[in-house]
Amino acid sequence: MSVTALTLRSCFFGEKERPVVSFAGMTASLFRYDSGIEAIRLTNARGHLVVLPFFGQMIWDAVFDGVDLTMTNMFAQPRPAGEIVGTYGCFAFHSGLLRNGCPSPDDTHPLHGEMPCAPMDEAGLETGVDESGPYLAVTGMREYVMGFGAHYRARPRVVLRPTETLFTIAMTVDNLAGDPMDLMYMCHVNFAFQEGARIVQPAPFTPERTVVRTAIPGHVVPTEDYRALLAALAVDPSGMEVLDEPARYAPEQVFYIRDPLSDAQGRTAQMMRLPQGGAFHIAYDGALFPKCVRWVLVNDDQKVCAFALPSTCEPEGYLAEKAKGNVRSLAPGQRAAFAVTLGYLDEPAAEAAERAIKALSFGKGA
Repeated sequence: MSVTALTLRSCFFGEKERPVVSFAGMTASLFRYDSGIEAIRLTNARGHLVVLPFFGQMIWDAVFDGVDLTMTNMFAQPRPAGEIVGTYGCFAFHSGLLRNGCPSPDDTHPLHGEMPCAPMDEAGLETGVDESGPYLAVTGMREYVMGFGAHYRARPRVVLRPTETLFTIAMTVDNLAGDPMDLMYMCHVNFAFQEGARIVQPAPFTPERTVVRTAIPGHVVPTEDYRALLAALAVDPSGMEVLDEPARYAPEQVFYIRDPLSDAQGRTAQMMRLPQGGAFHIAYDGALFPKCVRWVLVNDDQKVCAFALPSTCEPEGYLAEKAKGNVRSLAPGQRAAFAVTLGYLDEPAAEAAERAIKALSFGKGA
């Protein structure tokens, strides 16, 4: 396997977008938003990603085959922020790592933890050829250290291939401390809401396997109609298989997909079939991500269908997840590695992917 790496510095990024790497039909261009945040545009034959290398290494934008994958939001550009709600317009971010989810009144952590907007200590570009062929990657490193607290090294990574509309988001975490470390990680992917889209999952739409969150977080102001809808969906969640009633997702709806089936390699997949053809798709190792969350929100300012959020925990905040036994412990010197493959599928690829998911479901009696 051959690899070439380029270390990036903030001074490399200017107002004018400039290509810096060309490899196997792919390019990486650097630019800086007016807000001051550095960005890398990774482009291949089918589309592009915009990655923010020094800002949590979140993916701000994703477009393939002319289809915008990113949620509708209020942010024209990423904005400097200490927590994700200050710049909630990205396609994907790393949620966690010490704490995760919506904090309860008794929790002390920010929404989705310390990693989403974290300043990165290092960022780079990498080209290479591996067992899957040529690739272009954005790499990064953040060392988190707190006196009398946790000490870890996080290494995020985004990998693009020359002609593919699927790409990889990865995260590796090393516990550098002498004590065990709490670990709560979610790959938080904010796909665009598409009215009339259909969810395909390797689990039935039953109340035991597609579980409606009935706990109402502090940022949601419920009405009696909202409470009634939660009660109805808790009994029969099949009403959300097709996204044909946008009004029901204001306020947000959250579902837990329990025990999705996996293939012989241990990988599970879910997808959102688009009414105009094609699909959004996400796949991952079910053993690495024992939980899967679905978040749907549609209002005048935001439209998002995060139809599969692979996670080590559910999103109810540290104390609730600790009580449920969902906070993983990473021993001193131990490493945890995560990877998610996701993106867009054209119609032929979407048809094949749907058949594969249904084969899991029907083949194993889901």
